[in-house]
Amino acid sequence: MPEPVIGIDLGTSYSCVSIMMEGQPEVIPNEWGERTQASVVSFLDDGRIQVGNDAKRRLLTHPRQTVYSAKRLIGRYMFSPEVKKAQAVCPYEIVEGDNHGVRIQVRGEVLSLPQVSALILKEMREIAEAYLDMAVEKAVITVPAYFNDNQRQATADAGRIAGLDVLRIINEPTAAALAYGFGKSLDERVAIYDLGGGTFDISIMEIGDDTFEVLSTAGDTYLGGDDMDMRLMDYFADLFMQQTDINLRNDVAALQRLREVSEETKKAFSQRKKVKVNVPEVYTDEQGQVYDFETVIDHNTFQQLIMDLIQRSFKVCDEALQSAGMGVGDLDGVILVGGPTRLPLIREGVLAYFGKEPLAGIDPDEVVAMGAAIQGAALVDESQNAFLLDVTPLTLRLGTVGGYSEQVIARNTPVPIDRTRSFTTSRDNQELVKIRIFQGESNRSEECEMLGEFEFSGFRVAPRGEVQIEVTFEIDANGILQVSAADPETGQVASTQVSLSSGLSESEIQRNIEQVAGAELV
Repeated sequence: MPEPVIGIDLGTSYSCVSIMMEGQPEVIPNEWGERTQASVVSFLDDGRIQVGNDAKRRLLTHPRQTVYSAKRLIGRYMFSPEVKKAQAVCPYEIVEGDNHGVRIQVRGEVLSLPQVSALILKEMREIAEAYLDMAVEKAVITVPAYFNDNQRQATADAGRIAGLDVLRIINEPTAAALAYGFGKSLDERVAIYDLGGGTFDISIMEIGDDTFEVLSTAGDTYLGGDDMDMRLMDYFADLFMQQTDINLRNDVAALQRLREVSEETKKAFSQRKKVKVNVPEVYTDEQGQVYDFETVIDHNTFQQLIMDLIQRSFKVCDEALQSAGMGVGDLDGVILVGGPTRLPLIREGVLAYFGKEPLAGIDPDEVVAMGAAIQGAALVDESQNAFLLDVTPLTLRLGTVGGYSEQVIARNTPVPIDRTRSFTTSRDNQELVKIRIFQGESNRSEECEMLGEFEFSGFRVAPRGEVQIEVTFEIDANGILQVSAADPETGQVASTQVSLSSGLSESEIQRNIEQVAGAELV
């Protein structure tokens, strides 16, 4: 029997682990029978660490020691708007690391985002090992299709820190399509509408027999169920202020109670048209007076609060269809992925936009992990047929003079791929060139995300324009970029695995590996 390979859906709100058993993907429950685990990590006073659904319960009692939605911060710069948004609402402390990197400070300890994610991955691994009664080392981990190179690299680092051999990083919509089409000999063009807790992706795919080809992908890495929770939380906080003149936003514990009841309210709307909200003892003032919060919210109010978020997702769908050169009429079906797609509001919106009833039958919370397990089995067992053809979600560019950048690999280009561009020196007697790599759709460097830079020297010193330098961009099957520069005249070569300057150094990764290996999860 080939070595077991687990498929892990590392989600913003919940994570799920799956494995192939007797030719079919099977979701692995924890010891309590729970099939999805909250992507929450809580640090206890005695140094032990709690991960999953129990950790989520500590959000109410220990909000400053409990980290959630780490996926929204992974692979980002401290100055990015997404990090600023998180700082405004998260009770735990977000601090700056080296090179504008993002770190989390808990109980006096500074943690990297890959380290926090590694604790969740370690928990998923331990759940699988307990269920299978054997050691598990190999995994396929999923990421949003619209994750950039930094976010993919940081996720791969998290897998390494968790002690896993990450065979492949695959896109969540691609994994969902694998689970949907596996073994069915389909010949269809489908849209995968993937709305998770923190991210939204749309992929247009062609499924033919056992080949799964991504035609285009688009996304928003800061749009999801969490944003709906925030809208409800703000609505409740405003309502409470109208009733009492007290701003609950100034009280961390009260705000956390509201956040939890907001998530429960959102979920209730998947089955009801009206939801009664009751939060006893939400606030106690300095005089000891206790306040409760009660209200009833109807479907129309909920719709008004979140409709613009749903509309935002359809703008992204427009982009993906346009990129694939298709209209909604060219599609055979729409597959829904992610917990928020259970909401009738979203299903109705999808039906109106695509003109088709979304395909049901696979649990939207489990389908991504199942697809990852199918891909994992295909990587180690030649008898498993599942051939993936994926694309790079964002254009890769090279910085040029005057603050501009030149496209090297266009978005939605099939991967793996390599492309080489030739450049000449821009100054007389130049001894060194700085090679700067960007990801984004603008030819202005400042409007793109900088992935990294490195210096190249050792070429002939000559008047400008005389020396030619070849720069090669190579994207592997994980969607991770390697860039090299060469001087064809001297044979001199320099290269970098492009990981953001705010990413982890090898010594930090090794230190994190030791810390996570020694962490006691309860």
